[in-house]
Amino acid sequence: MRYERGSEGISAAPAVPRPARLMDEVHRCLRLKHYSLRTEQAYTGWIRRFILANGKRHPRDMGGPEVERFLSSLAVQGRVAASTQNQALSALLFLYRQVLAVDLPWLDNVVRAKRPQRVPTVLSREEVQRLLAAMEGRPWLLASLLYGTGMRLMECLRLRVKDVDFACHEITVREGKGGKDRRTVLPQLLIAPLEREVERARLMHQRDVAEGFGATILPFALARKYPRAARELGWQYLFPSIHRSRDPRDGMTRRHHLDDSVLARALKRARAQAAIIKPVTAHTLRHSFATHLLEAGYDIRTIQELLGHMDVSTTQIYTHVLNRGGRGVLSPLDR
Repeated sequence: MRYERGSEGISAAPAVPRPARLMDEVHRCLRLKHYSLRTEQAYTGWIRRFILANGKRHPRDMGGPEVERFLSSLAVQGRVAASTQNQALSALLFLYRQVLAVDLPWLDNVVRAKRPQRVPTVLSREEVQRLLAAMEGRPWLLASLLYGTGMRLMECLRLRVKDVDFACHEITVREGKGGKDRRTVLPQLLIAPLEREVERARLMHQRDVAEGFGATILPFALARKYPRAARELGWQYLFPSIHRSRDPRDGMTRRHHLDDSVLARALKRARAQAAIIKPVTAHTLRHSFATHLLEAGYDIRTIQELLGHMDVSTTQIYTHVLNRGGRGVLSPLDR
């Protein structure tokens, strides 16, 4: 509310609403479409880079030529990977189509980064044993779960207590890549450690509730449909963070899931201790899961469902890394 001085003294004048800032509108649209926080951070980062690269001009004053020039510079000067350039393209398309309601022309003149055809890095069974033997605690359990189920890292970290079915020996992966749910196997070896993790999550949740917290974030509109669900144990993260933190999207203080950097640091230390030369990431364990199932003779369609691949051609990449040398061919030198 602002005030104006007139002939009858000072009177209140209606406040003029300030126009929404561009980045505030980008954040609003991303959350309206239920994009993840990581995607939100990535998209806003690319939009800022695009604006800075064009002298801080407003995107509405630019269009196809500026977008083409920016994407081409990423490939030519920046020498980025094809996936990085595609992510930048998706961010700018979202900006123009969803936020500014502007249709960009076909970007035919963009210099596209070449996507290399590489086979995934796979650990042998003996290397996996050495790697896991060099780990302990929650990092060991996370790494074992990734190798034993084939889940992606964030699929594992975002598991809720209710997603682990000990009776049926299966794990339900919610909102995986492409927004799809699926089921995967629960290794017998991990039943007891996961039961202890559930008890750990229960005790932390009880303490949070006693201190006036305990409400976790729910997907989509479930918080409005089921107002009490956020405080139920089943909806709590299976791997909760040690500390509570403030959610940047709504400002609420909650206990989020464990940060992915915890496992990344543990894998780096274990790789050095186990004297493994190959690069090892969380996704390496997923690759090893698929390859070792193929070696054991499981059907590729079954493995496709466990991995959550949309097309079987994506799963077929693992047939090229089976532990049989050059596609199972016996070298003439060995005859």
